Amino acid sequence: MSMPEPAWSLHPQLAHDTVPVGDLALARVLAMSDANYPWVILVPRRAGAVEIIDLDEADRGRLMAEIAEVSAALKRLTGCDKLNVAAIGNMVPQLHVHIVACGLAEAGLGCGAGPAVCGRRIGRLRCRYAPRPEDRVTAPIELI
Repeated sequence: MSMPEPAWSLHPQLAHDTVPVGDLALARVLAMSDANYPWVILVPRRAGAVEIIDLDEADRGRLMAEIAEVSAALKRLTGCDKLNVAAIGNMVPQLHVHIVACGLAEAGLGCGAGPAVCGRRIGRLRCRYAPRPEDRVTAPIELI
C-alpha cells in the first residue's frame, strides 16, 4: 500500500506578503503586496519543493513555460524595459519564482525591488518580505 502524497500549502510568509491572483496548471500566481512595483511570484503547487531541481522533468518544463507566459503578460501590460526573474529563497524555503518589471521609463521608475532581485542597492530591501503596512495592496491586481 503506497503512502498518500503530502498536501501542498502556501508558505505562511508568502501568504502574508502577497495577494492571490490565480492558478496556472502548475503554479499559484501571487502579486507581491508592494504597490510600488509590478511584482509577481509563481509558486509551484508541489509539496516539499525547495529547488527547481526538486521538480520532475515535466514540471520543470511546465514551470519554465509558465514563467515565460507570466513574464510576457507583465511586460505587455507594464511596458517595462526589463524583467528580472529569480528563484531566490533566502527568506522562504518554499520554491517560488519572482518576476519583477523594471525600468518603467514612462513611469519614471527604475528597479527598486532590492539587490537580491534586481542587483541594485536601495534603502529598503523588498525581497525580504517586509512591506510597510501602507504599501500593502488591498485589492487584486489587474495585470494578468
